[in-house]
Amino acid sequence: MAEQAIDFEVQKSDLAHTRTETHAVPEIIPGEVLMKVERFALTANNITYAVFGEAMRYWDFFSDLEGAAGGRVPFGRIPVWGFGEVVASRADGVAAGTRVYGYFPMSTHRVAKAAKITERGFIDVSGVRGELAPVYSQFMATAHDPLYAAEDEDQIMLFRPLFTTSFILDDWLADNAFFGAKTVILSSASSKTSLGLAFLLKHNRAGAVRVAGLTSTANAAFVRSTGCYDDVVAYDDVAGMDAAVPAAFVDMAGNSTVRAALHNHFKDNLKLSSAVGGTHWDSVGGGQADLPGPAVELFFAPTHIEQRMQQWGAARFQDTLGAAWRAFIPKTKSWISVAHGYGPPCVEAVYQEVLAGKTPPDKAHILSLWPHS
Repeated sequence: MAEQAIDFEVQKSDLAHTRTETHAVPEIIPGEVLMKVERFALTANNITYAVFGEAMRYWDFFSDLEGAAGGRVPFGRIPVWGFGEVVASRADGVAAGTRVYGYFPMSTHRVAKAAKITERGFIDVSGVRGELAPVYSQFMATAHDPLYAAEDEDQIMLFRPLFTTSFILDDWLADNAFFGAKTVILSSASSKTSLGLAFLLKHNRAGAVRVAGLTSTANAAFVRSTGCYDDVVAYDDVAGMDAAVPAAFVDMAGNSTVRAALHNHFKDNLKLSSAVGGTHWDSVGGGQADLPGPAVELFFAPTHIEQRMQQWGAARFQDTLGAAWRAFIPKTKSWISVAHGYGPPCVEAVYQEVLAGKTPPDKAHILSLWPHS
């Protein structure tokens, strides 16, 4: 029986509704490469991609389902970060057997149109990807990736894209003198993006600001155990924070109730309210127009990354990011245990767990739609 390709698809209007589709392995034309998607991380960050899929075009990255006429369809593929192997190539400069890290669909295969090919990898310009943020279109060849280490593969999939957001947030906050705040408050304090940002703020900006993490009562012990925060506050205890201290709120959760509590408590002493993600996907939006304090602004990391790369140059950006990464990543191995899962039934089960917010903060999932070999 010929090998089949598998796609895990999600209904855009009802994220709990999924389906698994099989089809023939795609053929490639000159300029294209066919990649086997080996394995990928599935975290709350991927749920954020789905929640903001229409508004921020995350569904468009793998929009093969839209059809040649461009008609909208109810299902899409959620982007994930993972490792793959080029199994066939008709692009000069990309050899079959090349192993890459990048932005994949939840599938067994991915066809990319390769451009800007170097020994470090290539850019995928297929479909509408040339119109979207370049950071999502890079495939890094592991043999020439300065952040790659074989023993860190799980951590790379889990933390690397999120840590880049943490890194650029730390840079942005410091570059703006923390908007006059003396405390930076991070929601979803157990999330990987918040942990990365808290680590950088505490280690790079010691004395400039305190770092407070908002989390659920159930996750508070884990958050404290990481040592990344000066203060750990349960969501229900926001009213106990010192409202006389100017604060900046970096919101990773997107929970409108928590946002309102912070705004109403700090009022004009809240100097920044920045929305970064939406892990509490069922509580996003609503009621922000009448809140006291600053207007809520959306932080889109790729835009800030592109600006810094233009200012610093790609080499300096990667070197600075790499130094921060190497300081951070060893810590994470003591915080989080990694579970590996294989095959569509496992992917479905883990997806529903992550969607429902039932994955404990000290556990993470690396998945593959391929059977365990």
